[in-house]
Amino acid sequence: MEFKKNILGIGAGYVGAPSMVMIAAKCPDYKVTVVDINPQRIAAWNSEELPVYEPGLEELVRQTRGRNLFFSSDVDKEIRENDIIFVCVNTPTKTFGAGAGMAADLQYWEKTARQILENSQSSKIVVEKSTLPIKTAQAMERILSSGKGDITFDVLSNPEFMAEGTAVSDLENPDRVLIGSRETPGGLAARRQLVDIYARWIPPEKIITSNIWSAELSKLVANAFLAQRVSSINSISALCEKADADISEVAYAVGMDSRIGAKFLKAGIGFGGSCFKKDILNLVYLCRFYGLPEVADYWESVVRINEYQQDRFIANVLQSMFNTLAGKKICVLGFAFKADTGDTRESPAIYITRKLLAEHADVVISDPKALANAASDLADEKGTVRYVEDPYEAAAGCHALAVMTDWELYRRLDYRKIYKSMVKPAFIFDGRNILDHRHCFDIGFNVFPIGKPSLTRF
Repeated sequence: MEFKKNILGIGAGYVGAPSMVMIAAKCPDYKVTVVDINPQRIAAWNSEELPVYEPGLEELVRQTRGRNLFFSSDVDKEIRENDIIFVCVNTPTKTFGAGAGMAADLQYWEKTARQILENSQSSKIVVEKSTLPIKTAQAMERILSSGKGDITFDVLSNPEFMAEGTAVSDLENPDRVLIGSRETPGGLAARRQLVDIYARWIPPEKIITSNIWSAELSKLVANAFLAQRVSSINSISALCEKADADISEVAYAVGMDSRIGAKFLKAGIGFGGSCFKKDILNLVYLCRFYGLPEVADYWESVVRINEYQQDRFIANVLQSMFNTLAGKKICVLGFAFKADTGDTRESPAIYITRKLLAEHADVVISDPKALANAASDLADEKGTVRYVEDPYEAAAGCHALAVMTDWELYRRLDYRKIYKSMVKPAFIFDGRNILDHRHCFDIGFNVFPIGKPSLTRF
């Protein structure tokens, strides 16, 4: 079959693969290839057990794989054969050198840029899909323009705004698609080509174009604003617990204000995932770099409140359980950073589990999709940890339940059955405020929500 366009996605992770799968599904006359330097990951994408769990993703892969969607580990070959290249590689926070702990680590991104330059035999459009600090496109352009000959590269910024757990619906019906380019004839022509791809299924009013620097910065700012809302409501949850107010009632009243809105006003143990903390710290680093210390301090406080909320949770567990957890069994319900994903990156459950182990508690972890990642995250931890998918089996013989992830499954469990199997007095620490607290208390539990009065018998 002759395809109208040949599109390549470099990076088969949580952003790259779903993004390319959606393009393949919506554009059957385009050939879409996804490559990754990890052959095991590519093998998994070509298997029946996909490496990324997202509701609806498996069905799309089955529809398109082998038709116009292909997964390969031959990166060099695919660079040569494709004209539009989406760069979707990992950009974690640096753990070394200048900017360690805040700046983005761009080593994988730079290796990819040099690999594109080395293997290109024709002109390309290179699209930044990874979340990158502002002015990164300039570095990409400098690397790509260092080659000789008539080959040209136009660099675009097309940040992804999808959320894990809802990635398929976010990609199919996004709030907006943002495409940034240089305001040059070549840049504008490249931008039009990318607009034409998305216009196959997205209304034109949702496709926003901008200069390339605005597009790069918009992604960081969007995530920072969302994380700010989480930290804001969590800071008020601490006050609610002291003042006998109910954070759910406060959030509902505040969210009814049309100027504020109700989204991201659910109090809990804090945000996780691959983006929020990383992007805020990147923003902090940029502000300090550009001589804006007050702005940097403001955004850094969003991360500090997030960490404070997790420390508060652990302190409450310890104090409520008679100031000792040594030898006690704690069942952690949920390890993914949010429901409907197996991703555990920066999950609050990692930090809280480590704190539980440091107090010499025995921990049993249950999660419908994240147990393999949980075992990897905790591989170097000392202490007793078990991984049990069945929540009833996991809770049996435990002193306390700690709800870490807002899986719908946990709302529907038979807590009377669970209570009977636990050591008494039995405790529930609802880190996501998803349970019926009065019902659990009536069963016999001592219940400790976030931002609400506790329900206890002593």
